[in-house]
Amino acid sequence: MIDRLYLEQQEAQNLAPYAMLSQNSRGRAHSEEEHPYRTAYQRDRDRVIHTTAFRRLEYKTQVFITTEGDYYRTRLTHTVEVAQIGRTIARVLQANEDLTEAICLAHDLGHGPFGHSGEDALNDLMKDRGGFDHNHQGLRIIEELEHRFPHFEGLNLTWEVREGMLKHETEYDRGRAFKYDPHLRGTLEAQIVNLADEIAYTTADLDDGLRSGMITPVQLAQDVDLWRLVTGELGINGKTFIRDIDRHRIIRRLVGKEVSDVVTATSEAIKANHIQSVNDVLSLSHNLVCYSDEFGPMHRELKQFLYKNLYRHWRVMRMASKAKRFITELFDAFVSDPTILPKEVQDKIATRELQRLVCDYIAGMTDRYALQEHARLFDPMTHV
Repeated sequence: MIDRLYLEQQEAQNLAPYAMLSQNSRGRAHSEEEHPYRTAYQRDRDRVIHTTAFRRLEYKTQVFITTEGDYYRTRLTHTVEVAQIGRTIARVLQANEDLTEAICLAHDLGHGPFGHSGEDALNDLMKDRGGFDHNHQGLRIIEELEHRFPHFEGLNLTWEVREGMLKHETEYDRGRAFKYDPHLRGTLEAQIVNLADEIAYTTADLDDGLRSGMITPVQLAQDVDLWRLVTGELGINGKTFIRDIDRHRIIRRLVGKEVSDVVTATSEAIKANHIQSVNDVLSLSHNLVCYSDEFGPMHRELKQFLYKNLYRHWRVMRMASKAKRFITELFDAFVSDPTILPKEVQDKIATRELQRLVCDYIAGMTDRYALQEHARLFDPMTHV
């Protein structure tokens, strides 16, 4: 039977010298016996998957609110796509797949309902009390808010997963790693998650935007070099109506090109910076995981196109405006009269600041539950 020690030996033999090995983890906040046949990071991955917060991602907005249709990405399907891309990159670079996957699966646990609009609303409401940031909320979930064990709060994940969550950064996310060596870079595995996230949401949002009709092939053919490059390689007329099968081919090719470029550029960066250890990765002044100088500008052009034409589309903005209103009204109602909070939430008032307690409660809601709570509070025809 394969046991944990065998798996740790396999990591030491097969992974690159700059990979974060399970046996070298800085450990957990609370002492626990090691598992007989799972490494520390495999255990972390499994703990994340079995949380309430992870299951709730199924009904939390990525770009399109879940009531828009069943085929658009949710925060959960996005997370699964990030994990798949992250594992692929880690495997090719001989980094630790299990650590990469654990961070991927945990990276969006802290998102509230209604995507970034919901986060902005909660941040405004909490601006005088530390604000709201989904990276920090995710850490609060796995350190305090999930109750799975009798002797400590949270999931007791390893240092490296917690650090990777806080140091997660993309163009739309910036981690603040206060207690987790903020002067150091993240591990290579944490850096892989950054770009796996970018690749996943950029390509998926392009796919969903085309499916919804909010963006069109004509717009893309006019403004986006990557679109012209990929459709040209596939022999597809990128200016006309795109059949479903062609859309699938385009997105698949685009994901492949993005991943291949990151792998190649990162491998070259590792060699150029003479990286021979984990400490070499951490002590650099910049991230190693990157796009090439040729591909990076094309990727940014696509992201800028999506920001202008999809994320700022009037239909998306209209829902974002409603979402902020829903969340603000829920927050104000609960803070002004805590007796309308569910009893299990009221029971925590004695040990937690009321505003943060309400923020935690709302942040944990799915889109659907937030809408139901709003109706219960403000629609006289809806029963409690």
